[in-house]
Amino acid sequence: MNNFEVVFYEKANGEEPAKEFLLSLDEKMRIKMLRIISLLETNGIKLRKPFSEHLEDGIFELRAQFGSDISRIMYFFFYGGRIILTHGFIKKTQKTPRKEIEKAKIYRDDYIKREG
Repeated sequence: MNNFEVVFYEKANGEEPAKEFLLSLDEKMRIKMLRIISLLETNGIKLRKPFSEHLEDGIFELRAQFGSDISRIMYFFFYGGRIILTHGFIKKTQKTPRKEIEKAKIYRDDYIKREG
């Protein structure tokens, strides 16, 4: 039994950016990312590189690579062992783009405002 629950962030309009990203991935990458999400659910905050990395201010990224493709899903921890997956993107550069970190923070603030 694990103490963590992975939840997809849902925007006010019902969109779930992380789930939509996951569904957009090709099958092999999706399977790999789902395996890493499962590791996150089991290990929570203890999950580290190469699967997870803390970026800044409580924002983390899940990391999956298949061939030359690199996928990332941003997330944060919430009360009660909830892990909120905000959104995902295909990584093109060495560093995680600033706008992706900012987007995760905006989604986190919205989640906290609506979930309390």
